Amino acid sequence: MKGLLNLCVRGVRANLVPGLVLQAIACVVVGVYYLLPEARGAYDWIGEVKVEYGYWYSAITTGVFGGLVPFLYLAAVGKVERSDFWAVGLFFLGAWSWKGLEIDFLYRMQALMFGSGNETGTVLKKVLFDQFAFCPIWSAPATALLYRWKDCGFSWRRFKRELDRDFFFMEIPAVLVSIWVVWIPGTAFIYSMPSALQLPLFQLVLCFFVLLVSVIGKKRVEQAA
Repeated sequence: MKGLLNLCVRGVRANLVPGLVLQAIACVVVGVYYLLPEARGAYDWIGEVKVEYGYWYSAITTGVFGGLVPFLYLAAVGKVERSDFWAVGLFFLGAWSWKGLEIDFLYRMQALMFGSGNETGTVLKKVLFDQFAFCPIWSAPATALLYRWKDCGFSWRRFKRELDRDFFFMEIPAVLVSIWVVWIPGTAFIYSMPSALQLPLFQLVLCFFVLLVSVIGKKRVEQAA
């Protein structure tokens, strides 16, 4: 229990400042939308594109913002081995394209479950479901497993060795707590936007968050190797 607590504390400390930065970005985006009506033309255009192309938009743009952009940054700063360039690139693009479909589906289902308004009660219900049902049951464990496989060099043998008791009962809960630091406030901003603009705001925050997860995760594996 003490070890888990220490991991959670380290995760919160690592994500606290980046989380505040991401939340500030989300706050500015939401604030501009509601406080500067003259800027809504750009927002409305993005929303129209999202509605027109549906899940295709979700897969392609999330793959770019959550996968391609962070990958290109990591490759540029030497965080990707030359021998792994194409494998890691395809991983980032494929994993986050699929994640875009998941998140779009989640947002659509929550609109049916709780409504599509931005009232405080509606936003609160969506945040609670997102962060305390969807995230711990599916999103956090699945993402942790995917990134552990990548950080093991896509070696199934090494990956299976990494899946010990500590991974499931200490590392994943610690990752979940770290995620909450960023995404509980982040999802509150996201769900305060109109339905068509929720996924685009998610992608903006995601782009920076994936960079954070990738750099920290790579360092941990290198230290353990």
